[in-house]
Amino acid sequence: KKSWSRYLLFLPGAITFGLGTWQIFRRQDKVEMLDYRRNRLGLDPVVWNNISSSSSREDSGSLEFRRVMCEGIFDESKSIYVGPRSRSISGVTENGYYVITPLVPNSSDPKSVQSPVLVNRGWDPRSWREKHQKDSQNVETVSNIKIVDDGETEGSSRWKFWSKKPIAKTVEDPVISYTPSVKVIGVIRVSEKPSIFVPANDPSSGQWFYVDVPAIARAAGLPEDTLYLEDINDNVDHGNPYPLPKDVNTLIRSSTMPQDHLNYTLTWYSLSAAVTFMAVKRLKPKKIRR
Repeated sequence: KKSWSRYLLFLPGAITFGLGTWQIFRRQDKVEMLDYRRNRLGLDPVVWNNISSSSSREDSGSLEFRRVMCEGIFDESKSIYVGPRSRSISGVTENGYYVITPLVPNSSDPKSVQSPVLVNRGWDPRSWREKHQKDSQNVETVSNIKIVDDGETEGSSRWKFWSKKPIAKTVEDPVISYTPSVKVIGVIRVSEKPSIFVPANDPSSGQWFYVDVPAIARAAGLPEDTLYLEDINDNVDHGNPYPLPKDVNTLIRSSTMPQDHLNYTLTWYSLSAAVTFMAVKRLKPKKIRR
């Protein structure tokens, strides 16, 4: 029993050595993952209509990190804000939100998307989100007032019908309105995997803490399998800089890079060597001085 207990002193060294070896495999997996993303992002953008109309259409998971080109109209009334998410601007960290807006078909543009697409247009500061919400409320209020005024005008015109002379109506030529499409170059992504510290989404109150594509699509009145893109177009309008699209380089970065795994490996191996040396020294018989 005593001999077995002596070997327990080497257990910490064995565990830390195993953790160091595990970090080597983790580093290799991370290198392969980042190389895969880099190669996918290096491919030429594809037109989403060509993929969606193909009989051999792949699922969005297998198309992840492919650059896609879409055209359509943003339905601002169905924008969803996910966050808060922090971002460093001019050295100052500021909280904000990702803006996800449906890109809907444009009937006057043959190149438009054939079905709606969810687009993460980028990052908005908190102040811009609050301003957008106030503007939306004001538009709804004005619309309600206009409806009431139209009703009153219609009622009063009936009373004044006999007191007015008939007015000759002129027939105007119909005006064909053309709404220009917005061109989006984005990367196909899937839902985020939140950590245990991230709260659950609450669609009923409009609180979204992480990207859940099927749930966001349902909230926007779209099918659950709606395509989700992250806008990476770097042509930012300086007069209207927000939402700020994602930098494509962030897609080939990770919270733990391969160099970090290498540092962890060296740390665990050093710790393993230290505790093993202490165990050997502890078990080494002491010399008896005479």
